[in-house]
This record gives sequence, structure tokens and C-alpha cells, in this order.
Amino acid sequence: MKNEEIIKALNWRYATKIFDKTKKISDEDLHVLNESLRLAASSFGLQPWKFILVNDQETREKLREHSWGQSQVTDASHYVVLAYLTELDEEYVEKFVQSIAQQRNVERESLQGYFDVMKGALIDGPRSKTIPEWSQRQTYIAMGQLLMTAAIQGIDTCAIEGIVPEEYDKILGLQGTKYKTLGTVALGYRSDEDKYKDLEKVRFSFDEVFKVI
Repeated sequence: MKNEEIIKALNWRYATKIFDKTKKISDEDLHVLNESLRLAASSFGLQPWKFILVNDQETREKLREHSWGQSQVTDASHYVVLAYLTELDEEYVEKFVQSIAQQRNVERESLQGYFDVMKGALIDGPRSKTIPEWSQRQTYIAMGQLLMTAAIQGIDTCAIEGIVPEEYDKILGLQGTKYKTLGTVALGYRSDEDKYKDLEKVRFSFDEVFKVI
């Protein structure tokens, strides 16, 4: 993809307010979107998140009641809820290390140093007291990657934080688990009725947001 095409896609993207309910994302495109979440960067590669694809329309209707009635929840082609890990323990880190050993075909013992670094930083160290905040920051990275991937594909999105996370947790069965709702992304195709679709994107200039040293 050429540089100018990337910039064009980023300018084309906006927080879609009204989705065309008749247009659906293809399975092939949806696979790429899902993979963009799964392959997102995270600190140490630990992936402290869970992504819930809400395809059931009845469930989406319930979620809309706790999303300030925003139509994107029910009208978008697809709806994903991003949840973050609230607790990190040795078992989780060990599971990750075991997956590295298996996928890269190396001995588990060769990864002990990496395990010890993660344990020291996130379980035994001061950061252990701020794991929820740390996990939230990682999950926002995944959200951003999803938005960019969709833009490149010509798929509209709306990242939504105007929700009641506690109610989402109840509806989605997250209560009593180590995960909590962070935010959501509606995905689909903009409606011709959305008055915001043709507005110019407003951003501060390069000089206002960059400092070059």
C-alpha cells in the first residue's frame, strides 16, 4: 500500500455515528479485523485482554440500554467489546512462556530468564499494584490497531467509551472473572444519512503536536 493511500485512509476514517444496517462485513474482511486485534502489540507480549464479538442481536439490544442508547451498538455490522485483565499472577505468565516454548520449538528452561524478568517487574515489583491500569493501556493499543486496520480496509468504525462497564460485565458474563469491560468498537459501513461523513477531519498542525529534537 502506497504512503499516500495510507494517509488517505486515515483521513477518511471518522467516528461513524450512523451505520447502514443493510451492509455487512464479509467473513474474509472480518478475519483480518480479528487478527489485527489478536496480533496487537503489548508489553512483554503478555496480551492482557479479551475480545468479545457480540453477534447476538438480542444481547446487543441489552447492551445498547447501557450505552446511552447509541444506535451504533445495534446497527453496526459487527460489535466488539474489549476487556482488560485485572489481575496478573505467575500462572498467567507461565502460560505465556509455555506458549513461546511450544510455538518457537525451544526448551522451557531457556526462557527462565524472561519469566523471571516479567515476574520481577509485574508480580513482585511496584507495578504489581497498578496492573489494571497497565492492562488498560495495553488494550487501548489493540483498539487503535483495529481502527487503523479497518480504515485501510475501507471499513467504518466507532470507538465507544460512553457505556456503563459494570452493566456490560453482567450481560457478558465477566463478573467473577479476571476481566472487566474497557470499551467497544462498532464496525460496519457508514449510512448516507450520517451528516458527519463528509466533514473535514480537524487536527492540530504538525508543529503543535510534535517536538523535534
